[in-house]
Amino acid sequence: AAPSGDIHGLKLLLAEDNELNADIAETLLTDAGAHVTIVKNGKKAVDCFEAASPGTVDAILMDVMMPVMDGLAATRAIRAIPRADARQIPILAMTANAFEEDARQCLAAGMNVHLAKPLQMDKVLAALMECCGKKKDL
Repeated sequence: AAPSGDIHGLKLLLAEDNELNADIAETLLTDAGAHVTIVKNGKKAVDCFEAASPGTVDAILMDVMMPVMDGLAATRAIRAIPRADARQIPILAMTANAFEEDARQCLAAGMNVHLAKPLQMDKVLAALMECCGKKKDL
């Protein structure tokens, strides 16, 4: 069964270096109505967010372990960008590291939510709806 919820129209930045994981996430998120831009490392996520006009990205799904710049460093860099949306944009950690300490590190870096891989789409959608103020289908 498809997960319920409404993320139609959300503009998401997906930072994921594993091509298969990125393709699967993009397909599921696009099928749920989101617009997805994929980047392959944390530095590209920072650059893409910084180049976007303020308020045009609704949320970032950030892999934690990536080349060039990991997701924790990328999150800290995004939070340090001197504009209001950089401090407020929901950043959702995606990681195979599912221990409580890993979640604490993600939150300490400025991420809003810690999602363990393999991703469960119902949890991803619920987190996006909560962080982006969308209402869940009943």
